[in-house]
Amino acid sequence: MAVVAIAIVIGTFFYSDYLANKISKREADRMREWAAAQQQIANSDIGDDLSLASTIVAEQATIPVIETNERDSIMSFLNFDSSTVQYDPAYLKRKVQEFKANGRSIKTYFGSDLSQYNIYYYGESTLLKQVRYFPLIQLLIVLLFVITIIRLIQIRNRSMQNQLWAGLAKETAHQLGTPISALSGWTALLREQADPQKIVPEMDKDIGRLKLISERFSMIGGVPKKEKVDLLELVEHVVDYIRKRAPEKVQFILRTTPGQPIQLELAPPLIEWVIENILKNALDALEETGSIYIDVVEEKEQVHIDLTDTGKGIEPELQHELFEPGVSTKKRGWGLGLTLAKRIVEQYHSGKLLLKQSTPGKGSTFRISLSK
Repeated sequence: MAVVAIAIVIGTFFYSDYLANKISKREADRMREWAAAQQQIANSDIGDDLSLASTIVAEQATIPVIETNERDSIMSFLNFDSSTVQYDPAYLKRKVQEFKANGRSIKTYFGSDLSQYNIYYYGESTLLKQVRYFPLIQLLIVLLFVITIIRLIQIRNRSMQNQLWAGLAKETAHQLGTPISALSGWTALLREQADPQKIVPEMDKDIGRLKLISERFSMIGGVPKKEKVDLLELVEHVVDYIRKRAPEKVQFILRTTPGQPIQLELAPPLIEWVIENILKNALDALEETGSIYIDVVEEKEQVHIDLTDTGKGIEPELQHELFEPGVSTKKRGWGLGLTLAKRIVEQYHSGKLLLKQSTPGKGSTFRISLSK
């Protein structure tokens, strides 16, 4: 946008310069006509027709003119602010020097005596000055506009970054809360001398979950280590994990195209996190009853994972900003999960995460696209 604005200003500058040169040439022609009319009047005899010359002289009401004799003594002036001239005696002399330096002068002689003449020094009309300075004023306005826009973008980005970090801290606490609470329960049972053979394996699962959470967050902000994994196996693992923690009335339907394993270079903990996050959002949308469809579609250059729920859907006004920090469709939550998910898929895996479709009251479909 800034580049376009500057290009417009540059184009305007050249066009204004073209117009200024045309106006300047026209004004120079008008001054020559005016000086000739003045000379005709000065050299006229009684009875000469001076109507045209008088009209030309009278109509010159825009270009500032200073009349001097052959000794450069100021005799009269035209189209100047009389108050400025009155309060600054040297004003007209400075203007004579300025006009002389710019070569804007016309000499007229009296009769055949070339030793007596007048010099008319003239400047630029107000219109010509406006045309010359308009591009500079326009450039200043555009620069102020661009600076304002950049400043607003910086403030917005800083605000988004603050929201992201605050949300990330809360998300970390949220993720750690479940396994930590479970471990607290297991240790309480051990103090009551419960059977360690039944408790220790469950504690190992929660410890493993803590390690996975730690690994996931350690990858955010860095360069995650990728490895060749079977995407179908990874999706099945995440679906199985969520299914065991979902209400009984929720159905999980995994649909894939029969064939060979789909091997992709991925950071498994992060992709698992993305799928897990979207499935949890789908569970919240279902409100303990309904279906979730997981479709894995392999194409020539990409693999798509479509996650569809039959829940309440997303309101149209939220759909365009769903991946912004702080935006959430849940009554409780930090509005950060989809923001992180999009970052993981698009920045770390050069893929695409989008809301494919959503209809209020019917459900939503999120698509994860990964390159082969």
